[in-house]
Amino acid sequence: MSQAWIAAFIFGILLTGCGGGGSSESASSRLPDSQAGSSGPVSAPERTAVLSWSAPLTRVNGESIPMGELDKYVIRYGQDTDNLSEKVVVTNAATEAEMSYEVGGLGNGTWYFTIQVEDINGLISEPSEVVSKSVSS
Repeated sequence: MSQAWIAAFIFGILLTGCGGGGSSESASSRLPDSQAGSSGPVSAPERTAVLSWSAPLTRVNGESIPMGELDKYVIRYGQDTDNLSEKVVVTNAATEAEMSYEVGGLGNGTWYFTIQVEDINGLISEPSEVVSKSVSS
C-alpha cells in the first residue's frame, strides 16, 4: 500500500460519558432519550464514551482528499494499549465533516481508543494517537 495514498488523519477526540472521568475527559450524567421526562423509576445510565473527530482534509502526501472519497472510520478500543481488541466500523464517513460515535457497555477500568479512516479504494490511515477514559461505578 502506497504511503502517498493513505489518508492523513489528524484526530482530535473528545470523550464524555457516564461512570467516571479523568484529567482529559469530561464526565456527565445524562439519561437516555427514552427516559427523559419519565416519572417512573430511573435506572443508572449506561457507562459510555463519546468520541468526536473531524474528517481529514489531506492525504499523507499533502494532496487534498474530497469528502466523497472517504468510506469509513474504524474505531479500535480496549483496556490494554497494546491490544485494542474491540472494533467498531462507522460507515457514513463521506456524509459529515464532524463525526461522533458513542461506545457503550464499558466496564470498570481505563479504556483506550484510537481511530483510522479508510478511503473508497480501501487505503487506511495510520491510527490516531491513543486517548483514554476511566470508568468506575
